[in-house]
Amino acid sequence: MANKKPLFSIITVTFNAAEVLPPTLQSIKEQTFVDFEHLIIDGASRDNTLDAARNAGIEQMIIHSEPDKGLYDAMNKSIARAQGDFLIFLNAGDSFASPNSLYRIAALASDDVDIIYGQTQIVNNQREVIGMRHLSAPTHLSPESFKQGMLVCHQAFIPRRSIVPLYDLTYRFSADYDWCIKCLKVSRKNAYLGATPIVSFLTDGLTNKYHKKSLKERFDIMCKNYGTLTTILLHISFIPRYLLRKIKS
Repeated sequence: MANKKPLFSIITVTFNAAEVLPPTLQSIKEQTFVDFEHLIIDGASRDNTLDAARNAGIEQMIIHSEPDKGLYDAMNKSIARAQGDFLIFLNAGDSFASPNSLYRIAALASDDVDIIYGQTQIVNNQREVIGMRHLSAPTHLSPESFKQGMLVCHQAFIPRRSIVPLYDLTYRFSADYDWCIKCLKVSRKNAYLGATPIVSFLTDGLTNKYHKKSLKERFDIMCKNYGTLTTILLHISFIPRYLLRKIKS
């Protein structure tokens, strides 16, 4: 590993995440494909997060721990430190869906592909699958796809490191949406992994804590990328989808 750049940089941002981190670490340790580095970008945790990471037995792990200015600042630090050809953001509590997830991703990592992406399943604190993400990744992905919202979960959006920008820290809650659109605008080719999920996203009951602020930022991001009138019309068209989700929930 010292003389060879890894194919993947798996990035896990943590802060006082000792309770939710073990399943993330276990899923990385179980991967059948091992050409990766695992970066723990920690915000100076005060619990047992770092002990959990050090004791996980992941040989490819590199730990950096220092105060940061929040999630996206930590992600920017990870981009600066990463050595892999592709970046995978797998945050504390999230995990690969199976031991073969990274192998499946690697199979599509050809020289002409800039973004690999797939589907996401939702799990609870007991790691039980409670369903698929309410927005599904499309078979064909382009910048225009994100007019319909963030169709690909950030954890299942795997760009080539050479094309990624830094996260815009003026967005506190939706910088990942802005970042994905920017990546798509410069991508030469996007490769779809199929209907079988590649990652498990942890829902902890707190996802709606900043929901309104996040939606406001996403509206602004859409206006910037697709125009204000188009964004307004699209949001009107989202109303039936929103009401259907409310009924189902």
